[in-house]
This record gives sequence, C-alpha cells and structure tokens, in this order.
Amino acid sequence: MKTIFLVPDGAADDPLPELDGKTPLQAARTPNLDALARKGRVGSVLTVPHGMYPGSDVANLSLLGYDPTKYYTGRGPIEAAALEVPLTPRDVAFRCSLVATNGETMLDYSSGHVTTDEARVLMALVQEKFGSRRLTFFPGVQYRHILRWTDGSIDVQTTPPHDIQNKLLEPYLPKGDGEEELRGLIFDSLDLLDRHPINRRRRDDGKFPANTLWPWGQGLPTTLPSFFGERGVTGAVITAVDLLRGLGRCAGLRVVEVPGATGYIDTNYRGKAEYGLAALFEGGADFLFLHIESPDESGHEGNLEHKIRSIEDIDRLVVGPLLAGFAERRQPFRLLVAPDHATPIALRTHRPGPVPFLLYDSTKEGSSTLPFDERALEETRLVVEEGYRLIDLLLQ
Repeated sequence: MKTIFLVPDGAADDPLPELDGKTPLQAARTPNLDALARKGRVGSVLTVPHGMYPGSDVANLSLLGYDPTKYYTGRGPIEAAALEVPLTPRDVAFRCSLVATNGETMLDYSSGHVTTDEARVLMALVQEKFGSRRLTFFPGVQYRHILRWTDGSIDVQTTPPHDIQNKLLEPYLPKGDGEEELRGLIFDSLDLLDRHPINRRRRDDGKFPANTLWPWGQGLPTTLPSFFGERGVTGAVITAVDLLRGLGRCAGLRVVEVPGATGYIDTNYRGKAEYGLAALFEGGADFLFLHIESPDESGHEGNLEHKIRSIEDIDRLVVGPLLAGFAERRQPFRLLVAPDHATPIALRTHRPGPVPFLLYDSTKEGSSTLPFDERALEETRLVVEEGYRLIDLLLQ
C-alpha cells in the first residue's frame, strides 16, 4: 500500500481575536481535509521532546521516525547535507542566514524573501572576501545558506533570526567559544553588503536589504540509519527547503525536485501533488514525505491572510489532486497529515507543545466527530507522546 506523510509546516496556531477565537486551521475552508477527518482518526502528537528547541529540524526529524534525543546534532549539518557540502569530523556546519539589519536591530529574518539569484551574487562576494582555509560559504535557497568552519567549535550559543524579529541584536549575538570570530563576521558582512548595488536596488523598490550574515544552528555532521533499512520501504521527499532535502538525503530517501517550489505562498502546490503521485506510481516509491513550508513562513511574517490562504491552497491544490490521483488509479493508500510544530501569528515564531494529526486509511474508513484542528488537542483519546513513533501508525 502507498503511504503519504503530508506536513503543512507551522500550520498549527493559537485562537485569534481577529477570527472570533478561532485558529487559522479552524477558519480556513478545507473540505478535503474535513472529509478525511470524518472518515479517519484525529489525534495529538508531541513532535519535539520536552527541553528541546521547537525547530523544524528537530520536529521533522521526529516525524520521519528518528528520535531527536539520539540523532540530532544541529540544523546546520542537516542543511549542509542538502547542498552536498562535504563535512569531516573536524567541520562544524552553521546555517548562515542572509538577514536585514541596521547594525542594531533585526529588521527581517528573510531579507524580505531575497531571491535566490540575488543571494548567490552576494554569497559569492562573501566567499571571495571572507572565505579561507577555515571558513567556507555555500549558497543555498533565498536567504538560507551554509558556513563550514573547519576546526570550529559547537560550544557557542546562537539564536535563530526568526526568533528576534524587530529586536536588538546585542543580547542575541553569539556567546561562547568562537564568539569573537562569529561576531566579527556579522558586522564585517554588514560593512561589505549594505551598499552593494543589489541592496541599493532593493531599497529603491521598497524592499528589505540582504545585508548581514547571521550564523546559527551549528553542529557536527549528521548520521542517520537508512530509512529503508529501518522501515523496509522505499521513499521519496518533496520539499522546497534545504532542511528537508538534507533530512531526506541523510535518511537515504530520494529527493524529488519540483519546478516552481519556492517555500513561500507562491509555491507550486499542484506541482507538488503531481510530482508526488509520479514518485509513488512511476518512480516506485512506497512512501512519500510531502513537506509544504508556506504556512510557517506566513506565521513568521505575522500575515494572517497568507496563513489562511496557504492552508486552503494545500487542501485544494495538494490534498484534492492526491485524492483524485488515487481514485483514478483505483489504488488503496494511507495518508497522515501533521504540522511539525505551531507557528502562531501572534508570536511570529515557533511554540512548543502538541499539534493535531489526521490519519486516513482508504481501506478502513471509519467515522470520527473530531475535526483536524487544535480542538483535537483537548478532546482526542489518540495521543502520541513521542513524536518519532507517530510514523508507526502510518507504516504498520
């Protein structure tokens, strides 16, 4: 039987006064998910172990069935794996975000969603000016890049830039072993990039500049046991972001690239469904991990309209075509839907705590009164306390 794990990243939220006490999941029009919930099972899962930062790295590692307390080494090395950055045991990989600052305040964690083409020009200049035997910079997608620090230290405290929107930089600058070099890199990059023609043009267009490097999420190389070896099924990953590409590659899953997949509200939703069906039926995969970033980005922006629209687009342009594809082929399937974490509009960053999930089996349709939204967290009896065990419900 074919199985799909659909992850609407950061879709879970908190009740909002603008929605008369509803959450975006409750307010969004989702007829396909509603129908599946009525015929399936709705539960609650804790994707991030207590005491760990509620990041997409830890949460998605858990959703893929790997215990984060055992396998997590940092976000940087996972994204480095996506870019196929060679790492040795001497190398520390940092996620190196290209952010907008004025030298004192974090203005925007994504540099106004700088384009990949713009970012590659800026990162090439960074490598030319700052690259050395110890420091190497690798360009990624939009604002997401990698710093490899040979003989660097992991014993330094860093902060995700999306956690400090509109906050002063000083309290969140790197602290610990290697802090002087990392702090120097932050402010030297501002001097280098702030007046670059790309950033002058972005300012003229009313956009945030991409003018500062922000290293965080450091770690040693990530090693995971093969997904096939652990589960006995072949699998594929579809995503627009390097974090999930990296997790897929570390797990030995095939990474399927979808044209027009941006990780933002304008992503190619329908293309993800079409390429997912092709991976399952033409590509021979038994399992598909289908990740969609747009609800999370909308949460970080604090953009309620975008978050609701992204959830509705997922229902209409991803879930709908998936169901139609299986119906056309007359094939049985299981579908598991779960956000990796909550990204509340009011907070503009991730929040710890359980999230709802939906499990549907086309061969065992049941009847449920619980909707697929945050109300299930209080009402369900189907509770998964260790997030890495959730996938067992899909694959067993």
